[in-house]
Amino acid sequence: MKFSIAAIFAFLAVTTPSIAFAHESSSSSSESSSSNADKDSDSMQFPHFTAHSSNMTCSADDKTRPFNNQIRGVNLGGWLVLEPWITPSMFMQFLGGGVNTTAFDMYTFCEVLGPKEANKQLQRHWDTWLTQDIVEQLKDSGAVNSLRLPIGDFMYVPYGPYTDGCVDGALDRVDLLLDWAYANGMSVLLDIHTMKDSQNGFDNSGQSMGFSWTSALSSEFAGLTTFEHWPVRSAEWIGTFDPKTATYSDINEANMEHSLKVVEAVVKRYAGHPAVLGLEPVNEPWQYTPIKRLQKFYWDGYLIMKQHAPYWRYIMHDSFRFDTKIWGGFMAGCPERALDTHIYQAWKDPDSRIGYFTDACRKKGAIAAMEREFGPVIVGEWSLATDNCAMWLNGFNDNLPGFPRSPCKYTKCADPYMEGQPGTPVDPSKPLQGPYGTGMSGPVFGLCPGSRDWIKEKSGNPFQGRDWISAPPNVPTHLDDTDNVMRHLAVKKINAFSGIGHGFFFWNFRTDLYEPQWSYMAALERGWIPKGDLNGKEVAEACVREDGGAYRCVVKKGMHDGTIKDVLAYIYNVQNKTETDEAHDIFNKTGSDLYDAANTVIDTYFQEQRLAGVTCDFNGLTMLLEENVTLSDDDATGFSDDEYFTTKIIQNGPPLWVLIIGATLTAIVGAGLGFVVAMRTSKRFNRRVRSTALFKPLAKSRNKLIRSSLALDDLGYEEIADMSQVGRESSVPTF
Repeated sequence: MKFSIAAIFAFLAVTTPSIAFAHESSSSSSESSSSNADKDSDSMQFPHFTAHSSNMTCSADDKTRPFNNQIRGVNLGGWLVLEPWITPSMFMQFLGGGVNTTAFDMYTFCEVLGPKEANKQLQRHWDTWLTQDIVEQLKDSGAVNSLRLPIGDFMYVPYGPYTDGCVDGALDRVDLLLDWAYANGMSVLLDIHTMKDSQNGFDNSGQSMGFSWTSALSSEFAGLTTFEHWPVRSAEWIGTFDPKTATYSDINEANMEHSLKVVEAVVKRYAGHPAVLGLEPVNEPWQYTPIKRLQKFYWDGYLIMKQHAPYWRYIMHDSFRFDTKIWGGFMAGCPERALDTHIYQAWKDPDSRIGYFTDACRKKGAIAAMEREFGPVIVGEWSLATDNCAMWLNGFNDNLPGFPRSPCKYTKCADPYMEGQPGTPVDPSKPLQGPYGTGMSGPVFGLCPGSRDWIKEKSGNPFQGRDWISAPPNVPTHLDDTDNVMRHLAVKKINAFSGIGHGFFFWNFRTDLYEPQWSYMAALERGWIPKGDLNGKEVAEACVREDGGAYRCVVKKGMHDGTIKDVLAYIYNVQNKTETDEAHDIFNKTGSDLYDAANTVIDTYFQEQRLAGVTCDFNGLTMLLEENVTLSDDDATGFSDDEYFTTKIIQNGPPLWVLIIGATLTAIVGAGLGFVVAMRTSKRFNRRVRSTALFKPLAKSRNKLIRSSLALDDLGYEEIADMSQVGRESSVPTF
């Protein structure tokens, strides 16, 4: 389907929340999108900027619109690119499989099943896993304005097992998704998730590279079928990897060319669709990728995209190296580009809730630094998981060495999300089945591993409590504090990733097994992620305790007066203050007076509007500056320390001294009752007691209750007389 450039601008204008970092041209829609050679041989002229290949930088013209809004998005993972942990129902059929009958990823799924059967299952999966109704539910949540869609490079330039029709129909699903998003006012980031020969060795790259069957070495253990992946993982997309030195001995230029052809095919196919936000040319190239060659690939892909879609956004993954020394200044001046970083806590060592809270909030410092040195930053993937327990998270029937770090919770495996899928539901009569990888993860007697629960601290003080260390993975209901911990963790992450940066995409929109820590829709249902626009005080002040400083949006030194006034004109126009005395006064200022006044206006506007989507960017004019301050409850009207102490105090019982006194009194009362019973039931015991010097006075007691309790005979006349005589004598005074 074709759409005009004017339609694109119209869509972006009415859906400002979906604009990540808009630098739109004010020129007419008839302006050509193709580039023309500049006077310099290394330069290319685009409608609103010039690209310089010699140093991979750009210079923009005065038609660039420099203002932007934030992304509040979710990933649509597991739909067009299979990952076993997201949709285990698609891979249950391979349990008990062998060397040539087990699939671990998208590549082997097509290879093992063959194109006809694989496509049959994929068609059913595509129609079920993501639907128009689900897209509408995401929109109705009140915050989601963008969708990150993982797509396969094989869908556009097929190779290997994809050439015979395995993924026929996948492109039609992309078209459907774009139309659904457009109808619901959401944008779509096209994320090329896979690369030929794998960019990281993970199954999410389409092919788990670095793989060895080791069954021959497991024959003594009842002939187990075993394999090894993580210790020998590799990634051959960019070249030949040497695991001994963790470097590349050569660059595979044929693969680079293949990937650029994919970029071109994607851009050409969807350049006219108004729902497209932009392109991410490769997802998660691993940390061993030669950085200079990767940056050259990014530059080449950017130029190709801009030739056919000049106003698309271009998002580049940081290659697991979120370092200003690497990315600072890269592609400086180039509009509509951003850096993607993925922030997970699932692979961290186990920690207390306070540790995870602090870690989440402090990410904003690194994001702010990158925003200053590079430009727009997007957290392209994050979740609420604090452990590695989700089944097959680290691969089908496999796990990283040493993972999971803590025992996982096992619950009944969820029913499959679609009917008729081979291997489902899970057979409850079978133990863990092969093939067996380096680590263990899989269904056991109908139970599947999943995320651990959080326990309430007995002390009621999470800062000091250590019960999380010894807590069982499946906490009894009355001790379960998971909802409380996850709710606070969610708002802290949203606070850290928005306002300071340019937004985020949660991973993932749903999961096959029940994993709210990884499912945006399930987290909404549990109340962990707030519904609505995420602009409330709950989010705004979520990190008050953890923040060591406050962030101000200030003008960079050395900016021209004219550029500063352009920003001020925009702010006053948005606020309908263009004709006010304040505006006229500030526009008459110059130099340092203008700089100081502009800082006040710009920072005030940023602080008031950042939760509504405004970022401290303004086309590179401003930067975030952290100031060390001490924040208190008085600084944030919606903040309360009580959020850290909402766990119910679980009583251990009375103090020790109370227990000692109680036990002593119980012993005394018990002994007394036993003595009375013995006195009444044993004549021999009774006589011996009465004959002792200690109890003789009691034997002569005239108290009826004592005599009855101790079974004493009634006093005779002579005994009474003697006692009376003694009483009289004792009463006569002596001189």
